[in-house]
Amino acid sequence: MRLLVTGAAGFIGSNFVHYWLEQHPDHHVVAYDLLTYAGNRENLAGTEDRAPFVQGDIADLELAEQTIREQGVDVVVNFAAESHNSLAVVDPGLFARTNVLGTQLLLEASRQTGVAHFHHVSTCEVYGDLALDSDESFSEESPYRPRTPYNASKASADHYVRAYHETYELPITITNCSNNYGPFQFPEKVIPLFVTNALDEKPLPMYASTQNRREWLHVRDHCRAIELVLHSDRVGETYNVGSGLERSIGEIADLVVELTGKSADLKQIVPDRPGHDRRYLLDSSKIERDLGWRPEIGFDEGLRETVAWYSENRAWWEPLKARLQVEETAWR
Repeated sequence: MRLLVTGAAGFIGSNFVHYWLEQHPDHHVVAYDLLTYAGNRENLAGTEDRAPFVQGDIADLELAEQTIREQGVDVVVNFAAESHNSLAVVDPGLFARTNVLGTQLLLEASRQTGVAHFHHVSTCEVYGDLALDSDESFSEESPYRPRTPYNASKASADHYVRAYHETYELPITITNCSNNYGPFQFPEKVIPLFVTNALDEKPLPMYASTQNRREWLHVRDHCRAIELVLHSDRVGETYNVGSGLERSIGEIADLVVELTGKSADLKQIVPDRPGHDRRYLLDSSKIERDLGWRPEIGFDEGLRETVAWYSENRAWWEPLKARLQVEETAWR
């Protein structure tokens, strides 16, 4: 395969580039990223000789099309997105531009160049949220009910991906994943924010709804799922990718405090973010049944390894803390 990986300098994209080169050393990978505040070339260290880097915007139709043609790309894997719900509250237009218009223009570049497979990485949040006392989960047939500007932008992108398949017969697949965690995650997201704050003995800002829950998936298990989708011949399919492992924000804070050996006094209640979803849980039985995927990394093991990674890579995350776009304690 000859892959174009967009959002390649971000959290999941960079992990995917490393994973793909490990598993498929004979494949050609092009790393494509705009390098916004959350993009970091250091995430791709060690891949430069095998994965040429192109600094570019997925909303730049001319550059995307040129890159696909010049690099002989036959598979596009689209991770590129603005993904921080808190930032979407204060700058929703940015999310519409990147996640909606950017995805449409990348689809158009892929259509014009005749790529063989366009894979789009989406989120569980397009489905809305679930009650905390519910035993429900989201299937691939669940209706889309996004509640925040970020969720709405990803839902819109999903619709464009499917429309390009139906209208232009572009070969596409979509994965909707649960919350990811692991190395190289920008420290605006809750787990790296808690870990890095704890290591510096700074407060862990917990939204007032401390029992709101998320389903947690290690990024490497996510990469394995995408790999299976790319190697399948099931064009036009959507797959939910989740671990089934739920933890509340309060539980995450307790585990981080325990794993870092810091005081529980660091936990701090702050006002809820507007549109704060209560709970997500995916039914991942389709990808398990069709492609044989199952998560391999347990949450306790994965979180322990993640905390150790941040502890050992202070030089990576310390400069990034200055780039944080939103003050999580300031909601009113």
